[in-house]
Amino acid sequence: MTPEEFVTQAREVLQQSLTQLQTATLLNSQLEQQILETGRSLQALSQQLEALSSSIQNERRNGQSNNS
Repeated sequence: MTPEEFVTQAREVLQQSLTQLQTATLLNSQLEQQILETGRSLQALSQQLEALSSSIQNERRNGQSNNS
């Protein structure tokens, strides 16, 4: 292998590595965004469940008051 061939192959490997790194960075960014969106969805769901639980408890209390 001549020095020129070595340099050419090394550049190709470096370019492939750079492309893979850019792809991994993009995928990581997309994954972070999906994790943030999932966290927001879980937080909203948690708040809705809390409100539902509170509503059910209030209905039970009101039902018990009406029965007394």
